[in-house]
Amino acid sequence: MKNLIFIFFVGLFPAQQSWNLQQCLDYAAAHHPLVKQATVNIRKNDHQIAASKGMLLPSVEAGINHSYSFGSSINQSNNQREVLNTQYDQFIAQANIELFNWRNYVNISLSKLNKETSTYKLKKAQNEVKLNVIQTFFIYQNSKSWLDVLETQISGIEEQIKRTEKEVEIGSRSKSDIYDIKANLGTLQEQWVTAKNQRDLAKINLLNALVLTQDSVDFVMNNEETLPDEDFDQSDFTKRLLEINPAYQAVVAEIKAQEKSVNLAGSAYLPTLNGSYSWSTFYNKFLNKDNVSTVSFSDQFTQNKNQSLSFGLNIPVFNKFQVKNNVEIAKLNVINSNYDKELIVNNLTQSINSIKAQFLNAQEKYSLLESNFENQKLSFQKSEEKYKEGLMDAYTFFVVRNNWLQANYNLISSKNDVIQQTELLKVLKSGL
Repeated sequence: MKNLIFIFFVGLFPAQQSWNLQQCLDYAAAHHPLVKQATVNIRKNDHQIAASKGMLLPSVEAGINHSYSFGSSINQSNNQREVLNTQYDQFIAQANIELFNWRNYVNISLSKLNKETSTYKLKKAQNEVKLNVIQTFFIYQNSKSWLDVLETQISGIEEQIKRTEKEVEIGSRSKSDIYDIKANLGTLQEQWVTAKNQRDLAKINLLNALVLTQDSVDFVMNNEETLPDEDFDQSDFTKRLLEINPAYQAVVAEIKAQEKSVNLAGSAYLPTLNGSYSWSTFYNKFLNKDNVSTVSFSDQFTQNKNQSLSFGLNIPVFNKFQVKNNVEIAKLNVINSNYDKELIVNNLTQSINSIKAQFLNAQEKYSLLESNFENQKLSFQKSEEKYKEGLMDAYTFFVVRNNWLQANYNLISSKNDVIQQTELLKVLKSGL
């Protein structure tokens, strides 16, 4: 019975998954609400294109009217007005078509441009989500690494205390060494509490970036991560990344759409040509008049048929300055879109150059730390030997040990920084 209960709860709470950065990016790019909203906008644009094309087709209507008339009416047999109560049924079918309306054609082009803009905005949303995930992912990794360093320090000091206490008992160490070590332990434990809080907050922020409401995923670095090498010497590096960026492409497409909106507003100046065709028939019946002959339904349906075909040309003459003002507003929207483009170019240029500078700085820093790492390692090993032989006091060894662990963390953090800037560049390079 206990086994069955255990299996039941395991089924309710699946084992924690482990995601690397690429899995996080793939999930966020597919499931983030901003991405889903952008996808819905593309589907809306598809329907807008279909609706714009549909305006070129005729509209067809069919109707039936059933009415009663009481009092004075026309007697169909003698065509004289009499006091008659009648039943009147009418059948009608009508088709209307705009043979020429420039607005319809402009609307089709504008709808296609709007879809193109929405496509770029979808990629822009994915890029923004990815950039946020990358930053929060590495903040979490660094905070987790720092917590690991502190836990290693605390574990080492606790062992050091036990060993020193034994050495004090046999007289090879002074009791003050224990006090020094325990004082340092208290400081590290305080730092550990702060680091644990920072790690937990970093994970909450990462889960939020991924829109995950449950803490069911562990985020890990790839073991095979290697440091890349980027070529920033190309003269058009920033310009090339700028032009393929979806935020830039979206605003360029938006400018085209705004320019097309000027044509759309101006189309109201042009005449429109309309056509209409209708077919109708009716049935008329006298009520409470036995002496009045009524033609049968089928005969009336045939005899009373009527068809009409008409064409109309509408020429706008004066529209209260509405079209003129709409055109001017559309032109101002174009100007605003160009200002938006300038802002986006400025912000993207800053972002690209900032990532480039941070990458080069992180790469140089990592190179220096890597060359110094072996020296720190040898220094720690020698100091550990001296401490065990009683040639170094506990506090000095504590400082050396901390320097060694700090060097470990600095190297990991620096490597993460290089990889982070590389991942950010990958997103900026991806384009569409």
